[in-house]
Amino acid sequence: MIASDLAAGLSTVALLMLYSTGHLMIWHLWAAGFFASAFESFQFPAYSAAITTMVHKRHYTRANAMLGMVESASGIIAPASAGALLLLLGISGIMIIDIVTFLFAIGTLLFVVIPNPTETAAGRASRGTMLQESLFGFRYIFSSRSLLGLLLIFFSTNLTFGLVMILFAPMILARTANNTVILGTTQMMFGVGGVVGALVIAAWGGFKRRIHGVLSGLILMSVFGQIVIGVGQSIRVWALGAFLAMFFLPLVQGSSQAIWQAKVSPDIQGKVFATRRLIAQISSPVAMILGGRLADTVFEPAMASGGTFAQFFQPLVGSGPGSGMAVLFVFSGILGVVVALIGYLVPVVRQVETRLPDYDASPTQAT
Repeated sequence: MIASDLAAGLSTVALLMLYSTGHLMIWHLWAAGFFASAFESFQFPAYSAAITTMVHKRHYTRANAMLGMVESASGIIAPASAGALLLLLGISGIMIIDIVTFLFAIGTLLFVVIPNPTETAAGRASRGTMLQESLFGFRYIFSSRSLLGLLLIFFSTNLTFGLVMILFAPMILARTANNTVILGTTQMMFGVGGVVGALVIAAWGGFKRRIHGVLSGLILMSVFGQIVIGVGQSIRVWALGAFLAMFFLPLVQGSSQAIWQAKVSPDIQGKVFATRRLIAQISSPVAMILGGRLADTVFEPAMASGGTFAQFFQPLVGSGPGSGMAVLFVFSGILGVVVALIGYLVPVVRQVETRLPDYDASPTQAT
């Protein structure tokens, strides 16, 4: 965790030096982003494993929701603060603030005591060459049909969700004649929904059977998030859809994370969770590319006057620029519901919590 924060801080220091001396170029931003992102990939597995060793498993969902709340809150505070501070301090001042916050984060971690996980047989089996350890996560996940099934649910969900979220800003701008105030307001509601949803889960704790939090949360997020955004034709409906899309996300992510934390031994969570994140999120860049292509070449032309979809979907989403992207939102939401229902229909996914023993279960409990 310290290494990832330090790498991000050093990349900002390098950019500040280049900017201050007048040597900053576009490719420097790409290189710094690549460098920081490469180290940031260590952060998720490290944080996840740390939570497992520091929190009782009945509170996993709450703890994960609180982490999500911090991320959502930054999405509300950072854009507004950056706009105001840019006028007061300029780019250099914002970079200095960024560096100070990284120093604060690293300093805080130095005072946090994280217990070392107990070594297990699985942990000993995971050792080997760098290549063997890199492949261990794949072997572990593919050896468990339940964990693999749960992971494929998230792979598919990231595909359907990512398919349209890249189109949110273009759709709102197209449907409001480039009204940036409406766009900013609706985008802010994503962060507000995430914070409120996380607070609810932190207080409630989620479903006792966490798989219900994953699958039912996906259905609610798809219906009241993506589909509502798609059929909306006013700022109120778009803002409501944005709020609800993120309101249910902490339930989904917190419940899923709690299942993995309870089933995978802490001493191998770093390897397993890194692989899990790679597989689950590899669909996102594909979805972003595919979403843009589908919008430009299929859905927008099909919703134009006299288009293939126009007579069927205009009563639902309206007409004009952006209506094709709106239909894509609706389709994406329907696909999200289908993915969740498949999860309920497949026993190895639906029964993941009973089919797999917790990592700390006694031999009697495991049977």
